[in-house]
Amino acid sequence: DDADTEQVVLMGEIGGRAELDAAEFIKAKMTKPVVAFIAGSSAPAGTRMGHAGAIIEGGEGTAQEKIAALRSAGVRIAENPEQIPDLLLEEA
Repeated sequence: DDADTEQVVLMGEIGGRAELDAAEFIKAKMTKPVVAFIAGSSAPAGTRMGHAGAIIEGGEGTAQEKIAALRSAGVRIAENPEQIPDLLLEEA
C-alpha cells in the first residue's frame, strides 16, 4: 500500500516454501510489478548446500518449483542478479 513503491524485487533461495507463499500472495493481492531471483537454481539435486539445501531434501522448495509458481503469479524472473535492473526498466 506504499504509494512511493512502484515495483517490488523478491530475492529468494532454494529450500522451504516462503517463495511459494509469496507467489500466492502476489497472485491474490499485489497490484505492482514484481521481479524475482531465486538463488541456488544450479545446485545439484540431492546435494546439501547449506541450510537451504538441507531443507530441499524433503522434496519441497526446488528452484524450478518456486520459479514456476512465481511465473504463474505474473512475476518476471531474473536468471541471475545482474538481470534485475533490466527487468525493472522493462516494467517502467
